[in-house]
Amino acid sequence: MRQSRPFATVLLWIALSFLTLFPIYWLFVISVKPAVDLFTTPSIILDTVFWDNYASVLTNETLRRYMINSIIISSGNAVLCTTLAFMACYALSRYDLAGKENIFFWTITNRMAPAAVFLLPFFLLFTQVFTIGDWKLYDTRIGMILLYCTFNLPFAIWTLRPTIDGLPKELDEAATVDGASTWQVIREVIFPLARPGLAVTLILTWVFAWNEFLLAATLTSFNARTITTGLSEYVTTTGTEWGTMASIAIITLIPALVVFAVVQRHIVAGLTFGAVKE
Repeated sequence: MRQSRPFATVLLWIALSFLTLFPIYWLFVISVKPAVDLFTTPSIILDTVFWDNYASVLTNETLRRYMINSIIISSGNAVLCTTLAFMACYALSRYDLAGKENIFFWTITNRMAPAAVFLLPFFLLFTQVFTIGDWKLYDTRIGMILLYCTFNLPFAIWTLRPTIDGLPKELDEAATVDGASTWQVIREVIFPLARPGLAVTLILTWVFAWNEFLLAATLTSFNARTITTGLSEYVTTTGTEWGTMASIAIITLIPALVVFAVVQRHIVAGLTFGAVKE
């Protein structure tokens, strides 16, 4: 018979859940308060709801464009990084490449330095090197997608490799004996079995690209500006619009929650796949 959990354990999990969710709740409270109420004694209990902050955000055409840019850039980068990482991990796992462990370690070194170190080199590349006539990579969606690959692709490779290594090579050999080509093995054997790891890699790279601020604020100005950089526009010399910023922050949580909800059943399996070997 299954024993019930101790009362103290239940209380502990309730307390931890409260501490985790309270900042989001408090953010929502700020987002539904008028500006005058934000400078009075704060109240944890939500007694009145002021939806004008959300109305001003949802009816703002500029912010809608920023949101679309964020969705396109984050999704494009996540798909590109996951695809390239999948192919790279398959090569590192299945082929006896010279110095492949050094190659594997070298990929992660791109994430060892802070992003601020790369600001000036990337700015010069985007504005002076990667140009075709009057067209520049600066302030373009494709530029941001490729830029985020610099930092997300190494992470994706490190996240996905245990999944590929955990798949027996005998599966490849059996499919090859049956007449399957390399691409057929990848598409019909490896890819279906690696879906949990691919889902985790996809969601993590998507979230990293979605939340990134520094590079987007420096290498975009209008056309490819993201919703996270749009928050800074409400911090001015005349004051800070806390209610509007909080409502934008709540709205930016929704796409991430949707993505997590779609792939949540793969997350635990993907993170633990290949972690235990006999």
